[in-house]
Amino acid sequence: MTDSAKPAAKPDAKPEAKPAGESRVENRTVTGDEADMRLDRWFKRHFPDVNHSYLQKLLRTGQVRIDGKRAETSDRLAAGQVVRVPPLADWAAPTRSAVPMGKPKPAISDKQAAELQALVLYKDADVIALNKPAGLAVQGGTGTAKHLDAMLDALRFDGHERPKLVHRLDKDTSGVLLLARTSFAATKLTEMFRGSDVRKTYWAATVGVPKPYQGKIDLPLAKEGGPNGERVAENKEEGKRAVTYYSVLENAGKQSAFVAMWPRTGRTHQLRVHMAAIGTPILGDGKYAGQGANLPGAEVAKKLHLHARRLILPHPRGGKTIDVTAPLPDHMLATWKYLGYSANLRDDPFEDVE
Repeated sequence: MTDSAKPAAKPDAKPEAKPAGESRVENRTVTGDEADMRLDRWFKRHFPDVNHSYLQKLLRTGQVRIDGKRAETSDRLAAGQVVRVPPLADWAAPTRSAVPMGKPKPAISDKQAAELQALVLYKDADVIALNKPAGLAVQGGTGTAKHLDAMLDALRFDGHERPKLVHRLDKDTSGVLLLARTSFAATKLTEMFRGSDVRKTYWAATVGVPKPYQGKIDLPLAKEGGPNGERVAENKEEGKRAVTYYSVLENAGKQSAFVAMWPRTGRTHQLRVHMAAIGTPILGDGKYAGQGANLPGAEVAKKLHLHARRLILPHPRGGKTIDVTAPLPDHMLATWKYLGYSANLRDDPFEDVE
């Protein structure tokens, strides 16, 4: 039928109504560290109250999908894929109270979009690097109403695809976070983060001074449950190998140190657990050091002092190297000034480490 032969639309035609609850559907992007994870285990991480039988029902009725296709519990996920999560039963979705029943989640405001765009440190046709603020979760979860993954449309700019997460930072860790702007870049970057092509340098303030001043921590780690959320602990029998190089750059007597760290592996909470394990926990890390994470009498913020300072990696299309540095957040700048540390050091203390 030609365009001229098409029947004219009725003037009183109404747009098709969305099914009840459709406005509360979530689409979550699989990150690089979740690659090859089974779908049921992915659900357990993000929605711990969803039991196996309920998930099976959602899958059987086609409500949970991967990139728009029906899925099974045993399906292995790939970085950059999008998991459709339908409205969940109230008992299975404790964050649901943040969203009025029957009403859509509010879209990101122009002000929020502008604030997010102002965090961009580097941008090209394939990659965006952000200076993630401390306190902003990368992905949603129990009790997390605001997270970066839900706001990625604000970072489309002139791109045709929604940016994709390729790695994560803890909610309370600030610094360089990389996003892929294309599916091609997502695949390449995920391979790099799973291999040894990415050089990550973190800065932290510690309670106490590590001895020796330079060293290597090789301590296997495993995830364990807990009443206050996911924890990680040393586990020589069942843990995965975790390796961290560290270097003391400056120190304030025996009270504290300014430490650079290079994680050669990417385990959850690796740097936090490793520094606590050698007796010098990261300042403000109450999760792994309790009261031992504070400096008695010091006028410093009671926040985690861990910052993803620098990221160096090959460009996904080759031909050049991406080298991005993120300035310290305000609470760490204030602590650096209080303790007399330098905030603009550029030298790589690990350049001779293979």
